[in-house]
Amino acid sequence: MSLGSSELILNLDGSIYHLNLLPEDIADTIITVGDPERVSHVSKYFDSIELKKGKREFITHTGSLSGKRITVISTGIGTDNIDIVLNELDALANIDFTSRTINPKKRQLSFIRIGTSGSIQPTVPIDSFLLSTSAIGFDGLLYFYESGHVRNSDLEIKLNEYLGWHVQNIRPYAVDFDETLAAHFTSNRIRFGITATNSGFYGPQGRNLRAAPKIPDFNERLAAFSYQNQQITNLEMETSGIYGLAKLHGHRAISLNAILANRVTGEFSKNSKKSIDELIQFTLEQLTSSDFV
Repeated sequence: MSLGSSELILNLDGSIYHLNLLPEDIADTIITVGDPERVSHVSKYFDSIELKKGKREFITHTGSLSGKRITVISTGIGTDNIDIVLNELDALANIDFTSRTINPKKRQLSFIRIGTSGSIQPTVPIDSFLLSTSAIGFDGLLYFYESGHVRNSDLEIKLNEYLGWHVQNIRPYAVDFDETLAAHFTSNRIRFGITATNSGFYGPQGRNLRAAPKIPDFNERLAAFSYQNQQITNLEMETSGIYGLAKLHGHRAISLNAILANRVTGEFSKNSKKSIDELIQFTLEQLTSSDFV
């Protein structure tokens, strides 16, 4: 069945509506970053850049490094933007824009988020790197999709029973990382932990400026939770959406976090640009290693 013009929205040049991209513009390996300026911080390490496009906060560079084709795209902040980016990237990979029909043979993409994050555990120091084994979504995005089959229901049940925040109209969901993709990024530089994806930066992460948070011990409660010998280690704003939508579409995804703040000790990185750049270089080294597929 053909997809209607209000469902699959294309620009006059045939590109997808928000991202302004054509199917041939993206590689199978896609790095996502939040900050549009960070796209060039990644692509500067490419051997060559074949494409630069942008619209709104969505900046895309596609190029090659050591013979591997890679796309890096900025998502902006939040899972509302992730909903746009992941759905439109899947459309580029798996929908025929001419006939407006879904391709019978599906193309699998690999998503690697390079992002920044704040730790809620004293044992996760600033300037360290963390790979999210699961994402706890406080944003509600996955509840708008038939997503039960891709979520970690056991983790959801145990966390929601522990928190008891249903009385606050808060019921987080949980999605796991892709283990096969994560295996390529296992290193003595990488810590592992459960990541909480929040719906905002201030109240939803327990920050108190002039509007007091409804749950004052939000971070402390999360930090005290344990699941299969893993703790909730850090807070950010995109990973649950990336993990959930990637799994729904049959793609692979991992989230790599540069820890720039420690909410327990009150510290913030004194050289955040250096930490982010080191994570970028680490990621590209792993992507271009001989065993990456």
